Amino acid sequence: MNNTGRETALETRDVGADGAHIDAATGLVRLSGLIQMAYQRVSERHDLTPVQARLLCVLLGGPRGMAELAGCFGVEKAALTGLMNRAERRGLALRSSVPGDRRAIQVTLTDEGRRAAIAFHTEMRTEMDRLLTPLADEDREHFRRTMAEIIAGCGPSHC
Repeated sequence: MNNTGRETALETRDVGADGAHIDAATGLVRLSGLIQMAYQRVSERHDLTPVQARLLCVLLGGPRGMAELAGCFGVEKAALTGLMNRAERRGLALRSSVPGDRRAIQVTLTDEGRRAAIAFHTEMRTEMDRLLTPLADEDREHFRRTMAEIIAGCGPSHC
């Protein structure tokens, strides 16, 4: 608490499991860590790396161009090529030419890749639901709405 006896914007009334007050930034970082650990565990159970799992989940939305995927992953197209080589060797995704544009390459899931993506996504959803178990139904809905507002406020994302 600040010296006026009131909480500042960074101070909250929320208390962590260790009894310490958690500000929003610290809470988001801790929550991010929990999500990343779950993503890692689920990826391993599906014999995927986290980046392979993310690629499959992005491609569940339909074919994507290599340039678009590079933007989604924040890497150069050359770096994405290695990921795609491994995904193709495993039979999870395919690269093909875009009709009418000889230089453009699009990426699609194979049937096996689609099955793997759906299985991974389903298990991740279960894991994320488990994180929210301590919340009452109305608190879960409030959390969902607040999260959607934050995401929308960050601008459009195609990944």
